[in-house]
This record gives sequence, structure tokens and C-alpha cells, in this order.
Amino acid sequence: MDEPTDTSASPPDQAPAVAPPSPARQDAKSAGALAAGKRTPIPDRLPIVPMREVVAFPGTIVPLGVEREKSKRAIEQAIGTNKMIGVVTQRFAETEDPGLDTVYRVGTVCSILRLIRMPDGTVNIIVHGLTRFGIVEMVSTDPILTAAIQTREDSTELSSEIEALVNNARQGASRVIELSPSIPDEAQVVLTNIDTPGGVADFLGANLPMPTVKRQELLETFDVAERLRKVNAILAQQVEVLELSDKIHSQVREQMDKQQREYYLQQQLQAIQKELGEADGRTSEIEHLRERVAQAGLSEEAGKEAERELGRIARIPQASPEYSVAVDYVTWLCDLPWAVQTADQLDLDRARQILDEDHYDLDKVKKRILEFLAVRKLNPEGKGPILCFLGPPGVGKTSLGQSIARALGRKFIRLSLGGIHDEAQLRGHRRTYIGSMPGRIIQEIRRAGSRNPLFMLDEVDKIGQDFRGDPSSALLEVLDPAQNNNFVDNYLDVAFDLSRVLFIGTANYLDPIPPPLRDRMELITLSGYTTQEKVFIARRYLVPRQLKENGLTAEQVTFSDDAIRRIATAYTREAGVRDLERQIGAVIRGVAAEVAGGRRKPTAIGPGQLKSYLGPERFTYEAARQTGVPGVATGL
Repeated sequence: MDEPTDTSASPPDQAPAVAPPSPARQDAKSAGALAAGKRTPIPDRLPIVPMREVVAFPGTIVPLGVEREKSKRAIEQAIGTNKMIGVVTQRFAETEDPGLDTVYRVGTVCSILRLIRMPDGTVNIIVHGLTRFGIVEMVSTDPILTAAIQTREDSTELSSEIEALVNNARQGASRVIELSPSIPDEAQVVLTNIDTPGGVADFLGANLPMPTVKRQELLETFDVAERLRKVNAILAQQVEVLELSDKIHSQVREQMDKQQREYYLQQQLQAIQKELGEADGRTSEIEHLRERVAQAGLSEEAGKEAERELGRIARIPQASPEYSVAVDYVTWLCDLPWAVQTADQLDLDRARQILDEDHYDLDKVKKRILEFLAVRKLNPEGKGPILCFLGPPGVGKTSLGQSIARALGRKFIRLSLGGIHDEAQLRGHRRTYIGSMPGRIIQEIRRAGSRNPLFMLDEVDKIGQDFRGDPSSALLEVLDPAQNNNFVDNYLDVAFDLSRVLFIGTANYLDPIPPPLRDRMELITLSGYTTQEKVFIARRYLVPRQLKENGLTAEQVTFSDDAIRRIATAYTREAGVRDLERQIGAVIRGVAAEVAGGRRKPTAIGPGQLKSYLGPERFTYEAARQTGVPGVATGL
């Protein structure tokens, strides 16, 4: 509970010149004054003293500081007559010359108990609240404010409801006094000695912390039962706040005691280790791990696990095998990009340009990829589909994923699923096994150094299963947007959020993919290339790349379209262009050997030169059309 502060005629931050007595003593004096005898009759007209941010209640003693000349004259007049003034509260504290429209109409008749004139001209008074009054009209405003008033006495009726409200208020106030160390214990005694329901409500209204508007509302509540209800509501709120503050304070104190105890034990442990001759490198290693844990941005669950392991590391002898296991585990936690991610670049024009630079044709595929990027741009937090590129080898499935990563500005990581038969290869092994480590998914995330890379799951159709488990079941969780935000690796044993990773799969055949896994992916089919398309791709992409890899320039060796077409039809038989690039590389390496041997003239590769570099033709296309023997029919 707060004491009334002296902000009446002085600025709100100016304290009274005389320290006010405690609330308990104020009411002790007021109770004695009321019991001393009959109260002086209250006149119908009183000098009015407006106050800033102060509400005087009946039955309380309030110190006031006065600077306004009108208020000083009103006090002087009251001292010379019956020592009574009407104390009202201003509606707006900044008003310098308050009148009837700028003060509340309900105030308290107060008796001046003491007056002290200060050297700076201000007047400090101590007043005792007698009863409520309402302003009927303002009689004069100069030289002092004088108003015709009507007093409002509290009802003396004592019903069972009022008794219950008073008991509840006393209990609530006792709890507030118990929880507030700043409130003197004698306040409880004063509260016990107040024998009127209205007096209990007024005492609490004057001393409980609340805004000035709330105090004025209590002052204007003439019905005692209603006033007690409002006070009980304020008490309940105050008790709740104080109990919460006390709980927080206790938790902080317990935490500090725990930290001090841990610090003391840590110092003792270090001293024992020093006596045993253990190297200081152990301590520095633990401190280094603590710094890394603090800077790694771990999730709450991972942070608790890391702190627990650090505690074990500090207790485990350095020669124990468990020591290195625990250190490796904490290091893995710190190495993962818990809070590191790259910003997406969702410029569709730039993405279209990158796709056109890296891949020829594939218009339908590019259109679907641009649609995918457009949706990511409009809804970055949305759970987009998992794309899966389906097509024969060599048509550019993996390179499409690299192009998407470059267009998005994301890190690119690739995991080949071919030959994976053990679920633990994806989920990791538990730390109970010797040499255990996280699965390939977490390993690749750490290698990427970002929590939102483009993760290509290559050859989804080659994944196998045996008695050691079904790896495709682990992929079901990884590729499910509703589950992958809490992916738990067996080694880490804490959840890692994979929801920001962009997964893209590739496959050559659809049938081997398990139906539940197939259901989680959107299939995009890439068909094989025609011979003419292969010629264009070779001239635009394959030949320049092989020239660069083998240290030659376009001026040193050139390919004719017929030569490329002959390589594609006579030396390869594939839907893609992988073997075509391999054969072109063989030709260029042959030319490179000649150049390294001293040949300086440029080499033009035509169909006639291929045999010297690649040997005899291996495939003959359209053999049926070459058969011209009369009487011979061509079958399948």
C-alpha cells in the first residue's frame, strides 16, 4: 500500500517539505481524534483547495504542499475560522488556475491539524479527512475559491453482506501487508481498530496503489457496499500481482543459490583436479565448449541437453572413453546450423535466366519450377510440395536441382540413396554404440552450414530394405511437412527443424518407389532428347565444358554438327547426353595429346575424323531402311 504523496500545488515530482507519518499512524491519530468528542459542525460553505494527483479520504491524515496564492489565502482564512477546507482533485494536473469545470465535484472536508511555512514561500499542511461532500455551486473564485457544499455521510446500516465484504477486505489487506515488506506491521493494527465498514474501504482506498482516477471513483462511491466491492476487486488484483512477484523473486533467489553452489563446487573440483595433476587443457576445452554452446543458438531442448553433457564432461575423468563420446556429442550439437540460414532470392526473371543458361528446352519442367518459386515468393512460410524429377539417366535431373539452388541463393547438398539398406544410415546410431554418429541427413545439413539448403535426394527408386530396417520409412518423416519440424536423429536424441529445407528427389523409374513415399512427392517427368536436341546441347554446353576441362580453346578444336550427330547416333544409345559428353571428351583428349606433342594447327572434327579417335562405329540406326534386297521382308 502506498502513502499519499504531496503533489498538490507543486509539480508532481516535488516531495513535501515535511516527511509524512506512516499510514498506520495517520489512522491511529484520526481514530483518536474522532473518539475524543463531538466533531465541529461543518458549514454550508467552505474554501476550496484543488490538488494535483492527490485524493483525500475521510478518516485519513494527509500531508499537502501548497504553492498557489489562492490556495494559501484559503488556508489562511480557514486557520482564522474553523480550520476546515474542502480538498478536491483536479481533473488535469497541468491546469494552473483550476475552476469548477476542471475539478471533480466530489471531495473531502478536511480539518487542518498543522501548518508550516517554508522559506521558499510554500506552505505545508497536515489535514485530517472528516467526511465526503459534493459541490453544489461555486460561490466565488476570487480572492479564493469558495463553494456551497452538501456533505454525504456513510450509512450506518450493517447487513450480513457488508459484514462479509468487510471480512474479505481485511483478509485481502492482511495478505497484501504480508507480501509487501515496505508496509509497516502496525498498518495491520490500525486496520483492525477501524470499526466502520466505510472507514475500512476509505483506509484501503487511500493506501492501496492505484491510479488517481480509481481513487476518485472510490471517493465518489457513496454506497458503502458498492465501495467495498470495488476495494475487494482491487485487493484481489493486488494480491495476485504480489504473489506472482514473490514467486518470481523466490525462483530468482533459488536460481542464484543454485548457481553459487555450482560455482563453489566447480572451484572445489578444479582444485582437486589440479592436485591430481590433470592438465589445464581439460578446463580450457570445457570453457571453449561452453562458449560454443552459448553462441550456437541451440533450441531450448538442445540447450538443456548440451548443459547436461557439459556437466558430465566436467565430472568424467579425461582418460575415460565416455569423455570423448560426450565431447563429440556436444561438438556435433554446436556444429549444426540451428539459427543460420540464407535469404531466399525469389526474382523470377533471374530464375528463368539461370534455368535457360543451364538447360536447353524442358519448357514444361521450367514452367513448373517457376510456378513453384512464385508460390514460395507469395507465401514464404507455406508448406510447398516435394518435387521429384522422374526421367532416364543423363537428362539433367541433378543439374536442374543445382540450378534451382543457384536461382534461390541456397546451399546445395546431394544425398545418393542408391544402395542404402539400413535405416540407421539416415537416422543415425544411438550413442550407446561405439563409433556412433548422426545419420546422413544431419551430416549433410552440417556440411551445408545452413538450416534451409536445397537438399537433393538422388535415386529415390534405388533405396532398398532388409532385416536392418526400411530406410524409406525414415524418408516418410523427412518429406512430411507436418512432421519434419521435429526430426529426431538417433544420435542427437533432440528435435531438429527440417521444415525450412527444400527437398527435391530424383528417380529413373516410378515402380520401385514405395507408394507411401511416392504419395508425398509431386512427380515431374523429364523425357529423353531427340538427336537434333542432343546436337544443340552438345554445341552449347558439352563441348565448351570438355574444352575447359582438358585445357583447350575453341580455336584449337572445332566440331561440325554432322560430327556431333554421328557421335550421338553411331557411338551412343541413350535418352540423355551423359555418354555423348563422355565420347566428346574422348575426342578432345585425343586432340589434347596431339597439341601436347607439338601440333600447332587447329583441328576440325568432322564425321571422317571420328574413327581415328573413337574407333569403329558401335551402333547402326534405321537398319530396316538400309535393307534393299528384293524378296526380303523386315520384321521386328
